[in-house]
Amino acid sequence: MNAKKKLDIKIAIDGTSGSGKSTTAKIIARKLGLIPVDTGAMYRAVTLKVLRAGVPVEDEQKVVEIANNTDIDQKVINGSIRTFLDGEDVSEAIRTPEVSRWVSIVSAYPGVRRRLVELQRKIAEKGGVVLDGRDIGTVVLPDADFKFFMVASLEERARRRMKELQEKGINVSFEEVLKELKTRDEIDSSRESSPLRKAPDAIVIDTSNLTISQQVDLIISEIAKKYPEVREIAQEKNHPDMEAGQIDN
Repeated sequence: MNAKKKLDIKIAIDGTSGSGKSTTAKIIARKLGLIPVDTGAMYRAVTLKVLRAGVPVEDEQKVVEIANNTDIDQKVINGSIRTFLDGEDVSEAIRTPEVSRWVSIVSAYPGVRRRLVELQRKIAEKGGVVLDGRDIGTVVLPDADFKFFMVASLEERARRRMKELQEKGINVSFEEVLKELKTRDEIDSSRESSPLRKAPDAIVIDTSNLTISQQVDLIISEIAKKYPEVREIAQEKNHPDMEAGQIDN
C-alpha cells in the first residue's frame, strides 16, 4: 500500500476515565493519518451547555432538549483536537472539575446518547477514523475493524488526573479525585443506556504501568498483524508523543 493512501479502517478504543484512551487515540490517529473523534468531549460539551443554562442536571427532559438543539463539531488544529459547542471553542472549558462532576449523569440519559451516537456514526461513515469513549465497540461502532478496551488501577488514574488538573492551576486533593473517579465508574458501568463494558472481541490493555508511547506501540502492533503496512505509515507520520498524564474524558 502506498503510505500516502488513506487507511480505510475504523478503530474503537473504550475504557475507564483516566486510562489513557483519549491521548492514545489522538496519537494513533496522527501516526496513521486517521480522523480522531473524542466522543467523551462531545458529552462534556453538552454538560457544559446544561450548566451554563442553569438547568438542573436531574431534569432529564430539559437536558435532552438541550442536546437535541446543540451543534457539536471537532477539528484538528495544530495537531490537537478542538471541540466546538455551537461554534465556540470549549476545549478547555469542558475539562473543569464541575463538568467532570456532572458529565456521567448527563451522558447516562438515553436521549442524550441517541443524539450523540447519531452524530458519531455520521462522522465514522467516512471511514479512516479512531473513536474513543465508553460504548464505541459495543454501540457506536460494533462493526469496528479493531476494538480495544483500556483499564488502569483507580489509584493510578486518580494520580494522572490530579497531576493534569494541578498543571492547569486547579488545586484538588487526591481523595477528592479518587472519589470522583470511583463515582464516575459506578455511574458509567451501571447506567441503563449504553453502559461501559468490554465488547466480546475487544483486546484489553492494562495501562497502569505503561507510558502513552507503550500503549500506542501495543495498538499499532495489533493492527499490524492484519495490516503490516501500518508500521511504515506510523514511522513516516511519526511525531513526538505525549506521555501519560493528560486527562481522559
